Amino acid sequence: MLETTAQRERVLKLLEEEGGVTEESVRRVAREANVPEAEVWGAGLFYTLINNPGDRVRVCDGLSCQMAGADALTERLESQGKTCERVSCLGQCDLAPATLDEQMKLVTYEGRPTGVTPDDPELPMNLGGEMDRSYAGLARAREMGAEAVIDELEASGLQGRGGAGFPAHFKWRSLRSQAETERYIVCNADEGEPGTFKDREVLLRQPHLMLEGLAIAAWTVEAKDIYIYIRGEFGNERRNLDRAMEEAREQLSCFNWHVVDGHGAYICGEETALLESLEGKRGMPRLKPPFPTEQGFRGKPTLMQNVETLACIPAILSRGGAWFKGLGRNEPGTKLYCISGHVKTPGVYELPLGVTLDELVEAAGGYEGTPMAFSPGGASSGFLPMDQRELPLDFKSLAGAGSMLGSAGVVVLNDTVDMAVASAWQLVFFERESCGQCAPCRIGTRYLRRQLDRYVQIGDPASLAQADDVGWEMEEGSICGLGMVAAKPLEAARKYFPEAFETRNSNGSSKRG
Repeated sequence: MLETTAQRERVLKLLEEEGGVTEESVRRVAREANVPEAEVWGAGLFYTLINNPGDRVRVCDGLSCQMAGADALTERLESQGKTCERVSCLGQCDLAPATLDEQMKLVTYEGRPTGVTPDDPELPMNLGGEMDRSYAGLARAREMGAEAVIDELEASGLQGRGGAGFPAHFKWRSLRSQAETERYIVCNADEGEPGTFKDREVLLRQPHLMLEGLAIAAWTVEAKDIYIYIRGEFGNERRNLDRAMEEAREQLSCFNWHVVDGHGAYICGEETALLESLEGKRGMPRLKPPFPTEQGFRGKPTLMQNVETLACIPAILSRGGAWFKGLGRNEPGTKLYCISGHVKTPGVYELPLGVTLDELVEAAGGYEGTPMAFSPGGASSGFLPMDQRELPLDFKSLAGAGSMLGSAGVVVLNDTVDMAVASAWQLVFFERESCGQCAPCRIGTRYLRRQLDRYVQIGDPASLAQADDVGWEMEEGSICGLGMVAAKPLEAARKYFPEAFETRNSNGSSKRG
C-alpha cells in the first residue's frame, strides 16, 4: 500500500520529461512522486516511448505497411545512414509504408491517393464535410434531461465502436445507478490495431463531435472530470485536439478536461489496461468483474468510450435515435470503415453498418490486382477468403463466421501475398505487444511466431503441429482479448489457405500441384 502522499499518476509523465529510464531518472522520479523505485522501474520499462527514446526513424511493420514494402524502405533508409527501428502499427495504414522521423513526425513515401466519404450532411459524422462546431447535441441533451438522453441512446441501438460492439446505453445506465458520486469519463483514443485509423480521422476532421459526445456523457452521468487518453504517436492529432478544445472553451467550461498522452503500448487500448496506465502503472489488464462502470479510474465508477462512439452521439440527440438506427442494414447506424492494402484509394468511409466488402471497396476505388483474402476487423479478426466477400461487415455476421468486425480495420490482400508470411507479420505484432501478464499469451505468442518463422524458413509443416493446441490454450487461458485472438491470423490462414502451408522448397516457396 502506497503512502497517501504518493503521486503515482505523475510517474510516467515525469519519466518522459527525464528523457527515459536510467538509474538517475528513476531515483529522481521516485523521490518526487514518493513512489518506490522498483515501481518506477517497472512502469517505465513497460512503455516503448519511455523505455526506448532517442533519435531514430520508426518504420511501421503492420500488415499494410509490410505489403507496401516496409522491409525495402528500411534497407533504403539504413543505406542512407539512418538509424531505424521496426515498430508496431502507427495507425497510418492508408499511407503505407509509414514512418515517424527522428522528431516523431509522420513521413510517408509512396504518395498514394487516400480518401474519405464525400461531404454528405445526412451522415452522423460526415468526415468529408465542414467541421461541426455547433454543439447542438449538447444543448439538446440539457433540454431533454439525463434519463431521456439515455433513452434516446437506447433507441438508437448504438454499439461501442471500439471493437466489442457492446450497447452504449448499458454503460451509461450502469454508471448513473452507482451510489458513488465521484465519477469519471474516459475517452479511449489510443488507436493501435493494425489496419485501423478511423479515430485518427475523427480527431483530424471532426474533433468537436468527440468533445461534444464527452460533454454530453459527463453531463448525463453527473461526472466533472473528463480524461482523453490519446496515442503517443499521434502528434498531428494531439495538436488538432488542442486547437479544438481552445475553440470550444466556452461550451466545455463546465467540466475539468485532462488530455493524457499514451506512451507506446498497444495493450492500453484495452479499457482496464488504459486505466492502469492513467494511474501511472504498467498497462496490464485487470480481471473483470468488477467492470469500470463500478470500479474504474481511481477505483471509482468510470464511463469509458471510444472516439467514434462518442462522435455518433451529437447527431443521435439532434436527429433522434430512430433516425440513427435506420441508417444501418442489419445493425444500427453508420460505421467508419477503414480500408487499406490492395485497393486503389485506401481511407475511411462512413457507410451503413453491414455493407459488404465489395461495396466498401467500390467506395475505395476498386481492387488492385486479383483479390485473394481480406482481414475484416484488424489483426484480431484473422483472414477470410474472397468467397465470403458478400458477408455483411457487421458484428453479428462476422462473429457467426468465426471472425469479428472489431475496429473495422479492413485490409485487402491480393494473390501476390504469401499467406503464411502475412500470418507471420500479424504474429510478430501480437508477440511484441503482449503485456506478458498471462503465461498462455506471453509464451504462446512467442511460440507461434517462432514456429511459423521456422516453417517459412525450412518448409516443413510439422513445425506447426502444435499450433492448434497452443491457440486453444491462449484463447481459454488469457485475461484479455489480445491473448484470446492472437492465434486467429494463423488459424484462419491455415483453414482457408491450406496451400500456403504445404511442404516448401528450400527457397521458402510452396511446392504446389
